[in-house]
Amino acid sequence: MTRTHAFPDRIRAIEISGIRKIFESAGPGSINLGLGQPDFDTPVHIKEAAIRAINEGKTGYTTNNGIPELREAISRKFLTENKLTYSPDQIIITAGASEALHIVMQAMVSPGDKVLLADPGFVSYAALAEIAGGRAIGVPLDKNLCIDVEKAKALMDGAKIFVLNSPGNPTGAVESRESIRAIVEYANDKGVTVVSDEVYEHFIYGKKHYSAAQFGEDVVTINATSKTYAMTGWRLGYLAAPSDIVAQCIKVHQYAQACATSISQYAALAAYTGPQGEVARMRDEYRARRDLLCSALKKMGFVFPVPEGAFYAFVPMKPDLVARIIASGVVIVPGSAFGKNATGYARLSYATSRENLNRALEKIARAME
Repeated sequence: MTRTHAFPDRIRAIEISGIRKIFESAGPGSINLGLGQPDFDTPVHIKEAAIRAINEGKTGYTTNNGIPELREAISRKFLTENKLTYSPDQIIITAGASEALHIVMQAMVSPGDKVLLADPGFVSYAALAEIAGGRAIGVPLDKNLCIDVEKAKALMDGAKIFVLNSPGNPTGAVESRESIRAIVEYANDKGVTVVSDEVYEHFIYGKKHYSAAQFGEDVVTINATSKTYAMTGWRLGYLAAPSDIVAQCIKVHQYAQACATSISQYAALAAYTGPQGEVARMRDEYRARRDLLCSALKKMGFVFPVPEGAFYAFVPMKPDLVARIIASGVVIVPGSAFGKNATGYARLSYATSRENLNRALEKIARAME
């Protein structure tokens, strides 16, 4: 007889990621505009550093918070690229940005705490807040798919965390310096910690990236090698935060993960200390793909803000059309995966070749007939 198990409500209420549902159900030969994964290979010098680490036997556990050389390199990166002063001891190397988000939620959120996040917003934020026992509260976006700052302020009272993501997933929106500063300063005045997910910082087209921690001390900065260096499968991310937050996060990290993969850490060290030309090349190619995709969609009659960062277009699209496009063999993600305010949209990733984009656009046009 099969036993029926009882599971906590906070887990039973969580849905499997809508992105993964679509991706894993895609038929053979489908054109994938669904998954946010660079189609570029990891740069050669990074792969070579990983091979050297294996050959040199650097395959054991590392310290919980990551190898010192990598934390020092990231500390320098923060200073030179983001104008942020984080010491190596304020940095934890994690198994991707996903783990960094998880341990922050586990370390900081108590049962019933309000966690504010953009709606539409990335699928993990609400789920991780609720797994930690918190209450995910959506913050509306404006017509440009940026955070409505005044509506965000109105929700701050009694909140524990505000998750900020710029450039944004699924929207591709880049928040202005003024908006980021206003959110951080108001949040910190209200005793709300800002968790700033900056994994797309290097993929911005014509605007500039501003790190939230430039404008307040109560900020956790999260980033990863995944998008910047086309290293999604290497699972290498990190968080940087005030020392008291780090002290609590390291406990969760220690018992959940022990340490990020040693080989990935040495690869990431090469990524941050080696040549950066491939990052600019990828950015320029994403810009060209964005222009191709958005121009064609607008000619079809779709009206939407052209994304200023990341590699997604977030397009108003009726659910029945989304279903027809998916049935035609083009994988896109229904907006409902990204929040209550996202119904009637679809996310299209342009992290694929121009050839694939052109083929997908032909299928989308036929699905509209």
